[in-house]
Amino acid sequence: MDRLGLMETFVSALNEGSLSGAGLQRGISQSAVSQQIRQLETHIGQQLLHRSPQGVSATRAGVLVQEHAQKLLERHGLMLAELEALGTDVTGTIRINTGNFLGRVVFGPVLIELGQAHPDLDIVLRMEDRLVDVVREGFDLAIRAGRLGETSGYGRKIASLETVFFATPNYLDKQGRPDSPEDMKRLKFIQHHEDKTAGFFDVQKDGLSYQAPIRVGFTADDPEIILSAVRSGMGYTRAARMLIQKELDDGTYEVVLPGYEAPSKDVFAISPTKTVPGSKIDLVIKAFVSKLVDLRRQAEFKVVEGKLTA
Repeated sequence: MDRLGLMETFVSALNEGSLSGAGLQRGISQSAVSQQIRQLETHIGQQLLHRSPQGVSATRAGVLVQEHAQKLLERHGLMLAELEALGTDVTGTIRINTGNFLGRVVFGPVLIELGQAHPDLDIVLRMEDRLVDVVREGFDLAIRAGRLGETSGYGRKIASLETVFFATPNYLDKQGRPDSPEDMKRLKFIQHHEDKTAGFFDVQKDGLSYQAPIRVGFTADDPEIILSAVRSGMGYTRAARMLIQKELDDGTYEVVLPGYEAPSKDVFAISPTKTVPGSKIDLVIKAFVSKLVDLRRQAEFKVVEGKLTA
């Protein structure tokens, strides 16, 4: 087997913490993983792994080899991406991970359009509300809203979304509509499990910042459950305006504390290597950002239109 492949298996074993985990990640048997690592150790002339019933760990030589192997694999991935960008056809497989809400409303439709425009592109989309490690888990791209999180790949901010607090009109009729940030403590906040609120939200009005206290009443990790809780009158939550603009327009939801600006939510793109202009990853990111811009324009137009006709 080629030396680069042996190094990839070795790095996978350390990342996964076991030979069996590396086998699952690489799509080969545990015995094949063990054989490949022995080949690498023979070639280098050093023991690279400590093996135990609890798993594997690197020897001193293994730590050094792992550091250089990761750099070689990253450079190899970058080289392949740059070679791909030289061609005019967009082909091959791209594995993408994103959150459920953003995936259903924005990213899914974008990828369907890309798949229709590029029939030789094999798109694999996985939606889940957790921060994945794109390198260890084999994703080409992850799109995350809110925070970047820890990752061994390359992350960059690609957008910033306007957010709003919202609830049903019936809930606000019963609990009362807050006039000031301090009044928010009367309401119950329905929280996504990844939210880091520290007990309050920073809101702004006329260039000044205020702290709106938060009283958490329900926490879930599924956006559909959170929206269902809002619709049932359990409390209020926060989301990007453009993702719920339709429901705001038809009266399903109502903005809470409309005279104040809620915190914006940043969107990040994370990939194993730096994004190469013209590559599949670059194409997907640009299509996604373009869709966000279109949705934001539509939302802004509807808000302005609503004010003019009120």
